[in-house]
Amino acid sequence: MRLFFIIFLSTFVFAKTLYIAASSNISYAMKDLINEYKKQYKNTYIKIIYASSGKLTAQILHNAPYDIFLSANMKYPEVLYKNKKALTKPKVFARGLISLFSVKYDNLSIKSLLTAKQIAIANPKFAPYGKAAIEMMKNAKIYNKIKDKLIYSETVTGVIPYVINSADIGIIAKSSLYSKKIKNLGKYYYKDVNISLYSPINQGVVLLTNKKEARNFYNFLFTKKAKNIFKRYGYLE
Repeated sequence: MRLFFIIFLSTFVFAKTLYIAASSNISYAMKDLINEYKKQYKNTYIKIIYASSGKLTAQILHNAPYDIFLSANMKYPEVLYKNKKALTKPKVFARGLISLFSVKYDNLSIKSLLTAKQIAIANPKFAPYGKAAIEMMKNAKIYNKIKDKLIYSETVTGVIPYVINSADIGIIAKSSLYSKKIKNLGKYYYKDVNISLYSPINQGVVLLTNKKEARNFYNFLFTKKAKNIFKRYGYLE
């Protein structure tokens, strides 16, 4: 951990650098968000570290030098706020959705999970999208029938290569459908999961430092332009 901090600090020392810790599901929308943000703040250099929300929270609790944290749920920002690692109370900036994804099943539905041999999901211990997948299965009353078929990736984005290489079906963040890896497949299938089967995935943000660049980006996340970008990438407003 100490070596990580040394490399982190020595490699990216800029006067106007913004260090963002972000859940991996946000990565697909981030390019457009940054491009829009830089129309107003051209001189800000932005460094983004993507990982599971749980792993990023652990790093921040051990004093990782991030300025702002974008989580896949509200739980982890709340942990940081309670531990006085965040300057602001957690605030919802977007709501995530889950979808079924496959390169084998062309008529996807919840029932497809019953016939699949392997189902890939993000690890529910660390990834909110994995937790939503489990909740969906339980509410659909199929969890006990398919739990032995589940294979886990560390993050929700890691579900995609599992499905491409081995799993019959994956449960992914809807935003993942906009990844280059999926678009380059040419042929794939997906089905949005009815939101009545799982709790809305409220994605939370907190400020970790009082840097001007961090506050500017924090405020930008709640503008109409940012909201439209999130909507375009598979999130609820």
